[in-house]
Amino acid sequence: MEMLYHFGLLIFRLLLNIGSLFNVKAKKWIAGRQNIFQKIKNQLKDNENRVWFHAASLGEFEQGRPIIEDLKGKNPELKIVLTFFSPSGYEIMKDYAFADYVFYLPDDTKKNAERFIKLIQPKFVVFIKYEFWFNYLKALKSLNINTYLISTIFRKDQIFFKWYGAWYRKMLNYFTYFFVQNEESMQLLKSLNYSNIEITGDTRFDRVFQISQNAKKIPIVEKFCENNMVFIAGSSWKADEDIFINYINKNNNLKYIIAPHEIHETNINRIVNSINLKTIRFSNVNMNDISEYQVIIIDNIGLLSSLYQYANIAFIGGGFGSGIHNVLEPATFGMPVIFGPNFRKYQEAVDLIKNNAAFTISDYKSFEKIMTNLISNTTKIKESSVNAKIYVEINRGATEKIVNYISLKNQN
Repeated sequence: MEMLYHFGLLIFRLLLNIGSLFNVKAKKWIAGRQNIFQKIKNQLKDNENRVWFHAASLGEFEQGRPIIEDLKGKNPELKIVLTFFSPSGYEIMKDYAFADYVFYLPDDTKKNAERFIKLIQPKFVVFIKYEFWFNYLKALKSLNINTYLISTIFRKDQIFFKWYGAWYRKMLNYFTYFFVQNEESMQLLKSLNYSNIEITGDTRFDRVFQISQNAKKIPIVEKFCENNMVFIAGSSWKADEDIFINYINKNNNLKYIIAPHEIHETNINRIVNSINLKTIRFSNVNMNDISEYQVIIIDNIGLLSSLYQYANIAFIGGGFGSGIHNVLEPATFGMPVIFGPNFRKYQEAVDLIKNNAAFTISDYKSFEKIMTNLISNTTKIKESSVNAKIYVEINRGATEKIVNYISLKNQN
């Protein structure tokens, strides 16, 4: 099985090399790892006390971010090494202020793992949510370096819990401690005779609450929205947009904010041209005439988490693809959240539905029904809004639990 694992990595690398000829993301993945060890060696300074955090991409980073910032705040002498697997994480966070070093993770080979760990010499290591790299984990274990998995969720359909998953279960042995999100995850690990587990919840609750408390004001959007009920679509894809744009074109009684996942020119033009109501791009907004418009398209990065403060109902994209994006960001501001059918891997989405704070749709008809019920029933929308906010507030605290445990176990 180990040979098969390494063979799979070789095939993956080969496909990326081919893909880099015509795919921008694949090209960045390859380019970012060229001469990676020389880059690391050139940047590192002598006699530093380093800790290593690894995230697959931006979403996982957001779960590790509260831990990094709290740990750094309490221990400013620590040097944070942050690695990413994906360009979508690295490219956005390569200048992240709380990390002293940000790198791509070198390929998971035995040689690379040993070389990387020898270079950075981490005091301890934090892997975020779903990262299982055999050679890195094995090398860390052999060196007795404490390695933690945080904000993770285990499900019974994962390979670790299958009869044929014995080799993959080896990787679980390499972790010092598991910080899991829910009871099911704990019980699944216990079924494999692990006891080094604690249910701490999801660190993103701490992150989104922090965002809501420090949301930046956007005067132009505030004027655009004033005295109106506002619908916001965050991180939307075409399949999502086909549904809610159909609704927008039939209902001119709301103000609409659309923040698509892809903001390249072709996609923004497609969205603008598909809307019948008076629409403007954020980059073209003028404070003097913004009130005349009914739809504003956000064509830049970095505003979405603060935009939710102006909305009454949120739609989160991704639910008609591989999975929904961050539903906690709108929930923390107190509003009902709507998303597509691919949400069951996300505990927070399941919980919000159970608490009548979120609603799932499968098509235009179901979306229209939910929107009508919310808009026409002020009691329902208020109850959903309160439930969403309470859900976030009562689930805070994971960051403090994790940082306290790690700090205690890694003193001196």
